[in-house]
Amino acid sequence: MSILVVEELGKSYSGFQAVRDVSFVLEAGEMLALIGPNGAGKSTCFNMIDGQLAPTTGRMAIFGKSTAGMTPGDIWRLGVGRTFQVAATFASMTVAENVQMALLSHHPRRWPALRWAARYHVAEAERLLALVGMTDQAQRSCGELAYGDLKRLELAIALANDPKLLLMDEPAAGMATRERHALMGLTGRIARERTIGVLFTEHDMDVVFGHADRVLVLNRGTLIAEGAPAAVRANAEVQAVYLGAGSLYGARS
Repeated sequence: MSILVVEELGKSYSGFQAVRDVSFVLEAGEMLALIGPNGAGKSTCFNMIDGQLAPTTGRMAIFGKSTAGMTPGDIWRLGVGRTFQVAATFASMTVAENVQMALLSHHPRRWPALRWAARYHVAEAERLLALVGMTDQAQRSCGELAYGDLKRLELAIALANDPKLLLMDEPAAGMATRERHALMGLTGRIARERTIGVLFTEHDMDVVFGHADRVLVLNRGTLIAEGAPAAVRANAEVQAVYLGAGSLYGARS
């Protein structure tokens, strides 16, 4: 089932075309990587998909519903999770309380007085922490966590609204090599078990080719390659503009 359909997506700023005519489909349970040199348009695409930017041209549909005019909150309520390049949590709260806060935001009619918030969604938070292997750290303060554990916590938080589409912006950034592969392996297992479609950007090509089912490559705002990891790795144009020569220009996407 196609959970995300992007058709001829474009974004321009005062005559500069940051993204042009990008089209792709994401299926349920699929790990889809979006890669490209710095400035290729990856972040712009991401921000249009989750509602932070309005497209100049093109159409998008999530679960068959057009996202035209939707805010990030509207898109989140459709069942879309999001993680960010830099993990952000409430450092003074425990690991469990951070997940409970995310669960409370998913059930706004049950929002209690703040002093009672820790009594709500305890069992649900425990299940999510078990899913990402953090049960033994539930009562630790987030301020004490190693960065790799913060990334796993962020994944649990992103799953709090039971998403069927998960957007991950450089999920392995700042992590050691072993931690990167562990996090993406965990994400892939969860995606398959829960039939979640995952769209992620990443600069570590070992992570991309080791964990993606399919890869999209952007260059100068245009989609230049799409396919299985092995086919994309062997693509001459991809090798010329990214895998071999590296970034073509200095501006970030």
